[in-house]
Amino acid sequence: MNSRRRFLQGAAGLLLVRDALAAGTLEKGVYRVTGEAHINGVAAKRGMEVRVGDAVVTAAGSEIIFVVNRDAFLLRASSRLDVGGAAANVFRIVTGALLSVYQPGVRKTLHAPTATIGIRGTALYVESGADKTYVCTCYGEAELVPLADPGAAETVRTRHHEQPRYIMRKGAQQMMVKAPVINHTDAELRMLESLVGRGVPFNPADHSTSSY
Repeated sequence: MNSRRRFLQGAAGLLLVRDALAAGTLEKGVYRVTGEAHINGVAAKRGMEVRVGDAVVTAAGSEIIFVVNRDAFLLRASSRLDVGGAAANVFRIVTGALLSVYQPGVRKTLHAPTATIGIRGTALYVESGADKTYVCTCYGEAELVPLADPGAAETVRTRHHEQPRYIMRKGAQQMMVKAPVINHTDAELRMLESLVGRGVPFNPADHSTSSY
């Protein structure tokens, strides 16, 4: 069942890439809604703008794909992302899961319940929980800072999902714990980058297993 789910996710991602490339333009705002999603309580629709200060929320079994400036986001089911801060450089994943790609050369910050993540032109997959935050730096560089112990911060540099981490809450014996690669695909990353006119920095042909 897990293998079938990963295959379907990868196939769906490749179809999204094809559609985005065929359009030949950079996307703005909401690109696609599957199921039910809201922006500030208003039902999200394709083309709706996402602005600084907005709260993006998905229902169970739903997801939303959208662009803010030159960053692109895939917010999974039962999730909330707050967009805030000067020039949309600060984001907060309140609950749920987020796959995102960010403009190179522009520093961003993503807050999670147990961590602050400093983004340096990076792709991230994050799952937010009360007891721990899962972070995969899919490629690029990120500074992972546990809220319970900022002194245990770690700077991660990766090319292709090499160093996923669990960042634990206060009271854990270890703040940073190595983790497996879970619940996101290379096809999804290619799709997100295509929405903002970029490509992934790895060669997909070099990675025969591109779904996780």
